Amino acid sequence: MKTLKAKLQKKVDACYLIQGEDVLLYDKALQMIKQACKLELEEFNFLVFDEDSFNGDAVIDSCETLPMGSDKKVVLLKNVTKLDAKFKEKLKAYLKSPVESTCLVIFDFFNKFDFIISEKVSAKRLDDKSLKLLIESELAEHDKTIREDAVQQLIESCCNYYSLIKNEVAKLSACVDEVITTKTIEEFVCKETEFAVYELTDALSRKNAEKAVSLLNLMEKDTKTFALVLNHFRRLFFVAVSDMPDKELSEILGVKEFAVVKARELSKNFSKLQLKNIYEMLNDVDFYIKNGQMQIENALYYLIFGILYC
Repeated sequence: MKTLKAKLQKKVDACYLIQGEDVLLYDKALQMIKQACKLELEEFNFLVFDEDSFNGDAVIDSCETLPMGSDKKVVLLKNVTKLDAKFKEKLKAYLKSPVESTCLVIFDFFNKFDFIISEKVSAKRLDDKSLKLLIESELAEHDKTIREDAVQQLIESCCNYYSLIKNEVAKLSACVDEVITTKTIEEFVCKETEFAVYELTDALSRKNAEKAVSLLNLMEKDTKTFALVLNHFRRLFFVAVSDMPDKELSEILGVKEFAVVKARELSKNFSKLQLKNIYEMLNDVDFYIKNGQMQIENALYYLIFGILYC
């Protein structure tokens, strides 16, 4: 985001392609671009196309139309996944000679626009160091401080999502008097389900039955949680038996590279034979649930104890 801010101070490009998994960073980038464009009469000069309203010809026409009562206009193409060959060619042709008064912004959460050449903006989850600085800065505005170990716990609890961290920081600022500790994080921060599954896997790999059951008791016993556990252990198995690079493997598995890196860390706590047995058990339980032979809540406990003693 600092790079984008510095570049916008010099000039506004014809197109910005924003990719990554942190939703808040998309919105933050858009606000920075809109401010740099100094939009006036937004109702006429800020046009949005999403999956439901998308029309290829209308997008190109909007880009080629001059702004009304403003030097610039912004056209936002938001999370569109169905792109035909005709639109792709039209968009590439437009970007070779774009209208100077138009700034096209593309929210590409699903990486469907890699075919265009444009200014790329990363909305990937931030690294620990960057998040630490942001957390400390935002807390300082409220005259609050946070201990080193608590910062790390907050980051991990939110799986490095700035969007989640920002909400939790606001909550902590309102609830805590001065210093935020790990105990404070445990008490007030709602752990992202993804991280809860990560913690559960870690507890299982260490044969820590008490912690595993405690974590499961705190989690929702629903289809979403079961699917996360199922997919998580499947990912561990594929990562453990594959020698492919993280980026290539993430594309095959349909997940972000960050998820593969985390899976590789956890897979080291299991043998390949253990992961193979767990993988087969997961498939059996999935079959039992789909055929009405097992309830989801029972299935989750069955899995936990099955993994603990595999």
